[in-house]
Amino acid sequence: MIRAALDAMGADAGLEPTVLGAALLSLEPVEVTVVLVGDAAAIRALLARTPHDPKRLEIANAPEFVRMDEKPAAALDARPDASILCAARLVASREADVLVGAGNTGAVIHAAARSFSRLEGVRRVALCAVHPTLEPHGPKGDPFGLMLDVGATLQCSAEDLVAFARMGSCYSRLVSDIARPSVGLLSNGSEPTKGTDAIVAAHAALASSADLAFAGNVEGLDVPKGRVDVVVCEGFVGNIVLKMLEGVADAARDLARHAHATKLRYRLGLALLQSGLERVREVTDWKQYGGAPILGFDRAVIKAHGRSTPRAVRNALRLAAKTVERGLVPELQKSLAC
Repeated sequence: MIRAALDAMGADAGLEPTVLGAALLSLEPVEVTVVLVGDAAAIRALLARTPHDPKRLEIANAPEFVRMDEKPAAALDARPDASILCAARLVASREADVLVGAGNTGAVIHAAARSFSRLEGVRRVALCAVHPTLEPHGPKGDPFGLMLDVGATLQCSAEDLVAFARMGSCYSRLVSDIARPSVGLLSNGSEPTKGTDAIVAAHAALASSADLAFAGNVEGLDVPKGRVDVVVCEGFVGNIVLKMLEGVADAARDLARHAHATKLRYRLGLALLQSGLERVREVTDWKQYGGAPILGFDRAVIKAHGRSTPRAVRNALRLAAKTVERGLVPELQKSLAC
């Protein structure tokens, strides 16, 4: 039975999405026990009116938490028993197998860094994101690609980018079932000489790595098209790209709603475009995947979206279990040793 330590406190909407998401999972035929780390009394009160399997849920009391608008390092210094730190300690002591958090991203990374070690060969960890693409990926035709880093490491060396490429490829192979994931470096041109010194040096190193399916540089327009399975970049750029993709998706939905409410002929036009709009809605629905990994630690860590719904939390927990089941951490270490 896989044990997932879930920070129940930090999501935008508080306890409800995390607790209800764990409750949903407890009723499914998945070999996972969820340890809900947070305000025990509040968690019990919420579970009392929520269908769940009590044998599959445990509670660890930690009433303090880090808010979304707080500086993570200072908040963790002030609250050494914050829920995310308590959850990380459970994983560090092997009382749980994987850490899952939907709260302050910096707090999740800092809590992991204070509790875990980095894998050999990893100087900086990478926060991954699953982004929508027009082209399907893998044998299941998933409409998502993987991007790393999207915020954990703002400035990267060539060695960091190469490590990100290896870890991203390994994750896509294990979790997305892509036999040989294609990997691209995000740059301002496809030529090997384009980009910063770090990107140029990383390109040269990756081009000589026979064990990776390196596709060269990719540009911003290639990201939503899904030209490669794994997009590698430094965190400053990756975070901007990710937020832009989320903003475009939100804008498209808002425009469709506005058009539907404005004029009859717009509604008729939208009816004709219904199948295409459904495809856009499906591709941009981040609730389908629930979360993405933070790669580079010697323990498995999944970061769920702050706006997670119970469904998204359920899916993040299922993803967390999958990373443990498929031995992600030892496989990452093998890939870094190549």
